[in-house]
Amino acid sequence: MTEPSILLEIADRVATVTLNRPDRLNAFDESMHAQFAQALDRIELDRAIRAVLLTGAGRAFCAGQDLAERQRGEGAVDLGATLDRFYNPLIRRLQRLERPVLCAVNGVAAGAGANLALACDIVLAARSASFIQAFCKVGLVPDSGGTFLLPRLVGTARAMGLALLGEPLPAEQAMAWGLIWRCVDDDQLLAEAHALAAHLAHQPTRSLGLTKRALHASADNSLDEQLDLERDLQREAGRTEDYREGVAAFLEKRQPVFKGR
Repeated sequence: MTEPSILLEIADRVATVTLNRPDRLNAFDESMHAQFAQALDRIELDRAIRAVLLTGAGRAFCAGQDLAERQRGEGAVDLGATLDRFYNPLIRRLQRLERPVLCAVNGVAAGAGANLALACDIVLAARSASFIQAFCKVGLVPDSGGTFLLPRLVGTARAMGLALLGEPLPAEQAMAWGLIWRCVDDDQLLAEAHALAAHLAHQPTRSLGLTKRALHASADNSLDEQLDLERDLQREAGRTEDYREGVAAFLEKRQPVFKGR
């Protein structure tokens, strides 16, 4: 029986999604996209899930698109249609998911694999990991949000260098540049990632989702628009059960018990 290319494990309010094509460095094919979409369907419907952890099996996080799949058909391939069908919906769903998404990059993250990681809310990377905008190596343009995310994370000059040269960016440098949250020793990556996911799963989930929405909107908003959005989202947050619990716990000098509502 063929091993699934996406593994989904749900435990203790955390959904762990593992890219599982280690023989192909977890490169995406159509089946992997379909299974990832199914995993997200389940996560979105299960309100008991309050954090998501994404990682890769084997020695790589994700090598991007499986180029061997591209050679199976005849004639020119419409890569724009591929983005419309697979990559763009995936990036949009991760960004819009109103639960924190943590990514543990356990090895090379190349091409769409690099930008998939960067689309997550918090990125941890093993010290041996690297990020490669490999598109220029095959005559393509960075996709999966790369041209949007890179200049906002590291500035135009560094984004240009990464995109036009396609050189590997080691995890420690990625952390120093502000591309990722933290770089950790290889043997500590999954332990730290699971601990952080467990922490996020016990936080006020609704307010974290609203915070994601505000931060994503800020790139295109004026200050006045952002202030109005903060007002509206704060109004929503102030009506939650978790807000009432947080205030009560503060006044009673105890740890809050958030329920994600």
